[in-house]
Amino acid sequence: MSTKGGTKTNAARAKPPTKVQAPKSPTHLNLFAYQVGFGDCFLLQFVYGDGDSDKRHVLIDFGTTGAPEADSGTLMRRIAEDIRDKCQGARLDVVVATHRHADHISGFATKANGKGSGDIIRALKPRLVLQPWTEDLALATDASGPTSKGIKASAGSIRTVSSLAAMTSLAEQVTRLAIERPNTLPPGLADRLEFLGRDNTKNLSAVENLAQMGQVGKSAYAYFGVQDPLEDLLPGVNTHVLGPPTVEQCSAIKKQRATDNDQFWHFHARGVATTNSINGNGTAPFDTAFVKAKKGKLPREARWAARHITNARGNQLLGIVTMLDKAMNNTSLILLFEVGGKRLLFPGDAQLENWSYALEQPGVAELLADVDLYKVGHHGSLNATPKSLWKGFRKRGKPEKTDRMTSVLSTMAGKHGSEGKKTEVPRKTLVDELKHDTHFHSTHEVPTSTLYSHVRIDF
Repeated sequence: MSTKGGTKTNAARAKPPTKVQAPKSPTHLNLFAYQVGFGDCFLLQFVYGDGDSDKRHVLIDFGTTGAPEADSGTLMRRIAEDIRDKCQGARLDVVVATHRHADHISGFATKANGKGSGDIIRALKPRLVLQPWTEDLALATDASGPTSKGIKASAGSIRTVSSLAAMTSLAEQVTRLAIERPNTLPPGLADRLEFLGRDNTKNLSAVENLAQMGQVGKSAYAYFGVQDPLEDLLPGVNTHVLGPPTVEQCSAIKKQRATDNDQFWHFHARGVATTNSINGNGTAPFDTAFVKAKKGKLPREARWAARHITNARGNQLLGIVTMLDKAMNNTSLILLFEVGGKRLLFPGDAQLENWSYALEQPGVAELLADVDLYKVGHHGSLNATPKSLWKGFRKRGKPEKTDRMTSVLSTMAGKHGSEGKKTEVPRKTLVDELKHDTHFHSTHEVPTSTLYSHVRIDF
């Protein structure tokens, strides 16, 4: 009702509609474990509100070194397109690259024509790219130390990254040697060397794409105990970074486990020196040229020695690249998401040494005891699920257990390890326990025609 003098009507004085606030915590999680063969690719879709109107997306790793399809590039593009569809035209909130192994980052590679799987992910303009602190140094070859706030640069930090660079160079040489398949390497050993070599070769396109995405949005390089890097992006979710430790943090391990000093963070100097002998073997007593000169046959009295010398050389290389593989895994991020009373553990490929530091810290074992969802470490490798960690999970149990935990495994048999040495991946004894004590989901059991396995966790 209006009055003289232009007084506002009652309608005009009415309060504006109250703005609806977005829910403070997600109601549930949709976890999509993509079928990449030997590799990891997980899309975490945190759903806020009853109408699924608000979703936040976190992509943890995107790589393969043993795709179930002949054309891994086609598969990774299909997965990238599916991730884009699930984001429904919105930006991808977080990209996590747990560590530099190809089976975790190869999908981030781009193509000159702009149609690579990494191009599709970059078009989603991730708000944050999260990587382990070691990658902060690796991206700048002349860096003098970590640049992230709270990390103190030290000679140890610089040596660590220099070691990683040296290992990359060695991996490239081992890969070339294995591809050439010289007569001096048995076929099975050559296959093993090629797989490990490729996995540890720095994927320059993927690494550069991760860096560029971080420049468009933000980059964060994490280490044990760093403040929640996803705090502003995932309302109601508390993200704990449990690994890897920095060089300064792991000094306690060096004191307590002196035999692990070099193997934990540093590549043995003698291992790096061996790179000089990989390709420069022209003067070896039983090299290819010598055998050719003898019309393909060594003298009978030399054959036994030649075979054992050749095997020793091949096994030495295998030991070196295996050590390289282990060192890279120990730079892997370990993330624990805590939301709505549930705990979700994603440890990448973290192995025993990385875990040992975290499990020794006050309160960590108790924090991990009530894990509800466990992304099985390192594709089911036995030493990536320490027994102390496994036995500490209180929610393991028989199918009738009301709060029984869920486990999710991304793997492919026959690519890593040896059944004869009981190091096969996935390790049968571990898989048996996972099946017995958890709600078990494995990409290995998903038909190759199916793109992913879907797991829902209600909060």
